[in-house]
Amino acid sequence: MIVILLLFLFSFHAAAQQPFAARCTGCHGADARGTAQGPGLAGNPRVARLSIGELRDYLQRGNIAAGMPSFKDLPADELLALARYLRRINNDTILTPLASDAAPRITWGPPQPGDWLTYNGDDSGNRYSTLNQITRENVASLHVKWVFPIQHFGLETTPVAADGVLYVTGPNQVFALDALTGAALWQYSRPQSRGLEGDASLGTNRGVALREDKVFFVTDNARLVALDRATGTLVWERPMVPPSNMGQPYGGTAAPLVVRDLVVAGVAGGDHGVRGFVAAFQVSDGELVWRRWTVPARGEPGIESWQGKEPAGGGGATWLTGSYDAASDTLYWATGNPWPDGDDRDRPGDNLFTNCVLALDPKTGEIKWHYQFTPHDLKDRDAMEPNVLVNTTWRGTPSKLLLHADRNGFFYVLDRTSGKVLLAEPFLRRIDWASKIGADGRPVVTDPRGCPGDAANWDSTAFSPLTHLFYVMALEECTGAPTGYPDQTGQRFLRALDIETGRLVWETPQPGPARAKSWGGVLATAGGLVFYTEPNGGFAAADQWSGRMLWRLPTNVRMKASPMTFLFRGRQYVAVAAGPNIMCLGL
Repeated sequence: MIVILLLFLFSFHAAAQQPFAARCTGCHGADARGTAQGPGLAGNPRVARLSIGELRDYLQRGNIAAGMPSFKDLPADELLALARYLRRINNDTILTPLASDAAPRITWGPPQPGDWLTYNGDDSGNRYSTLNQITRENVASLHVKWVFPIQHFGLETTPVAADGVLYVTGPNQVFALDALTGAALWQYSRPQSRGLEGDASLGTNRGVALREDKVFFVTDNARLVALDRATGTLVWERPMVPPSNMGQPYGGTAAPLVVRDLVVAGVAGGDHGVRGFVAAFQVSDGELVWRRWTVPARGEPGIESWQGKEPAGGGGATWLTGSYDAASDTLYWATGNPWPDGDDRDRPGDNLFTNCVLALDPKTGEIKWHYQFTPHDLKDRDAMEPNVLVNTTWRGTPSKLLLHADRNGFFYVLDRTSGKVLLAEPFLRRIDWASKIGADGRPVVTDPRGCPGDAANWDSTAFSPLTHLFYVMALEECTGAPTGYPDQTGQRFLRALDIETGRLVWETPQPGPARAKSWGGVLATAGGLVFYTEPNGGFAAADQWSGRMLWRLPTNVRMKASPMTFLFRGRQYVAVAAGPNIMCLGL
């Protein structure tokens, strides 16, 4: 009988050990004591503190940032056997009391001056901060305080800062970081999805939104997720795409925007044949409140602008975070190109509501007004550039304006209450697709496939009330036949524009060639500075009035994100994503 029992125990142990031997020994060693590729799991206090259920969930989720794959595709019985084995080899592990100075629990209160609470700092979409400790006089002393690495080389995230915590994202990852040290307080991650298209397939994610006890972000496969702000655990999750459209190649890259008790988000995939939309969900439980399609179906307003086939996958993606005006209770959202963008045989007409800014009622999603920057686009001229809301005196009159530097090469000033075009002037030296924007707000088209195709992009822009100037990173580039243009290879410039005339006041050429997918944005502050990222490897600050560079940090990595600033414990800091790192700087 004893022999039989021993044989049973041995066979049970061997069966439990088999999944580990097959899948884990390459990194963690045959004896589970660790190798150069992975830590020891036997006698590991961190493993010993987890129950079998917690171990199973961890194995299923993985830890992508730390290099551990997800085992979500493992059969349930094998996953459970592996969790049981890890628990068994830690039965005798001696556990010491947890240190009292372990990572502090995240707490929060009412918003404070100096918090950076949303993707652009506030709902206006204007990357201007009233913080003024870092000035033209002392910016030369700015230096790196800490660096936090994320295993993704092309980060495009903008940190959100509140109550001494920075929230940043990577591919399907969210991190909460201590604002003073950069230490990780918690991390949420899931494996990247397979079979995606475009930027979503690259792991692009631009940030989170906050509301009280929740952190919101959009996954690469367009699912809206709410996390517990204190711990990073999942609270709720909702698919953004309705069942009727699940066959289309949607993705998610943008930071959501919280408006009152709703969290609003858009989708990517306009270059691959999706039907774009913006959707609003309840903050509390994620229930869908409304969906605004950006491409109409038969019988809907705007369908008359599609004179060919019904545009079931007509584009109009919505992957840039919107802006919100609380005074008029209006949500402004940008839309992308029609699809197919270079082939218009099946889509005669203006192709509404692509390449637009939509002014929406945030309670219902109804369109109050729209303006289309590039009707019937043939060159991927998304209107996915920031819509900056400012209240200022314009030509002697107090005005409520929307400022927008479009990919089509024109700088626009709109009356944001009506959508009327007040000003539309070129901010490039070379524009040959249209001669001007007419009095009716429509472009006077000369060559629909002419230049530019990428004068500006999604990166942040800023208006400074100190100078009355608008700051934008512009690209002078005209590629294709006929060859030999002076700007054939492309050159980026930081430009300052007079919003009353559209006149170029100053510009700063960016070093090196213009490289694809390396748009870095700007940040203006009350210290008289405009911070900007050099796409080919630098972070700099210039004088808002003259453009003279006052400070520069060589980063030697591609810069694809936009900077932000925040105040904590009475001190101002600046943060930006640089290649695979989050950098925080201070005096």
